[in-house]
Amino acid sequence: MEKLVSMWYKNQSLPEDYIFPPEVRPGKSIVPVRDVPVIDLSQAVGRNRTDMVQQILKASNEFGFFQVTNHGVSEKLINETTGVLKEFFEMPAEDKSSVYSEDLSKSCRLCTSTVHYDDEKIHYWRDILRHPCHPLEECIKQWPEKPTRYREVVGAYSIEAKKLGSMILELISEGLGLETSYFKNELSETSVLSVNYYPPCPDPSLTLGIPKHCDPNIITILHQDVCGLQVFKDGEWIGVEPIPNAFVINIGYALQIISNNKLKSAEHRAVTNSKDTRTTAAFFINPTTDSIIEPAKALTGPPIFRACQYKELVTRYHSMSGDTEQVLKPFKL
Repeated sequence: MEKLVSMWYKNQSLPEDYIFPPEVRPGKSIVPVRDVPVIDLSQAVGRNRTDMVQQILKASNEFGFFQVTNHGVSEKLINETTGVLKEFFEMPAEDKSSVYSEDLSKSCRLCTSTVHYDDEKIHYWRDILRHPCHPLEECIKQWPEKPTRYREVVGAYSIEAKKLGSMILELISEGLGLETSYFKNELSETSVLSVNYYPPCPDPSLTLGIPKHCDPNIITILHQDVCGLQVFKDGEWIGVEPIPNAFVINIGYALQIISNNKLKSAEHRAVTNSKDTRTTAAFFINPTTDSIIEPAKALTGPPIFRACQYKELVTRYHSMSGDTEQVLKPFKL
């Protein structure tokens, strides 16, 4: 528990084992904030649906990211969820100890930096709470019992995030010319919530919250309360400004393969700041481990990737440790 950044960060300088080499540091230069495409999902019903679907495909190809508004998840639930997640990390150590674990096999656990903390030379400025969300009635038994409303609020949030993910995947299927039910099976059956907590940092120019990476899954639904997400686009890091009550959607490697490279997974990272605590909730929609990931047969053009089991993709992903240029190479034809 004493390793958690949230337990010791106050009133001290940045420890040596959190300072990255100059070529990795975010530095003090101001990162430009660009308009990552914003999609109004209220257009999914009506004559503008086709245009909206094409906006999603264009954003997914050019950025690998987009934000969604009017998505159907209530502002009240978003605020309650953000509140209860912050409350969890701010509880006394004894109230969090039941879920803290360094056991990689434990599906619901609190840890810090990454799952490989003890093997890292340099650590990341974050604490993480991660747990599965489906099937909810089974997974919820493993979740934190405190704060007392955690299971109720986060359970309701998980249901709504899953619905939103299904809606977005239906729209993507439509845009790719696939059956709208294409992802309503083992390709989107697993869901995981990863909550990242970034306390104020003494020197944000020297460290990182999360290293550069892409996601291996189908899509990620992210809520961020404070700016810190950066996407690599056209040779530079750009900031993704939080929009009140919006979600950031990003494309994972599995969807890049299924779309036969029509949709792209983009490098992204998280930086810290010296003033505000940043809390993010990343809802990952994943295939089951034995699912076959391959370019959809209904797509035109020769396949760019070979078929593989999702667990093979994930194993390769973790073995590359963030080397995004190498992850997909063994799967290309």
